Amino acid sequence: MKRSLIREHIFILVFMSEFNPSDEMPEEIRLYMDSPEVAADAAAKEEIEEKYSHIEPLIPEIDGIIEKHSEKWTVKRMGKVELSILRLAVYELLYDESIPEKVAINEAVELAKKYGQENAGSFVNGILAGIIKDR
Repeated sequence: MKRSLIREHIFILVFMSEFNPSDEMPEEIRLYMDSPEVAADAAAKEEIEEKYSHIEPLIPEIDGIIEKHSEKWTVKRMGKVELSILRLAVYELLYDESIPEKVAINEAVELAKKYGQENAGSFVNGILAGIIKDR
């Protein structure tokens, strides 16, 4: 499975966590991973679940970083799609050394264009650029 598709599935799990209590997420993840939408081998599924499990406990910290770099926006006002993409991208930029910076940003912008609102790509890119600048 391509890394961009793995990333897309991780984004979907992060997005799902917005609508499900944390104690229900293990079952939701299992159902999602067993669905036909996830045509992945066992290794890819394991990677998807593992990355999500690393992101989930960092969400409060990641949200603080996002808010710090988003002018006039709080995470509560952001679209859930854009917020989920940003959470994944910030995790990749700041906590996952295996992902090159440019790849994390480019993939986040592409996800935003695919799933987000009209200007989501620019919005995501702007916030991530600010985070990179402060690093």
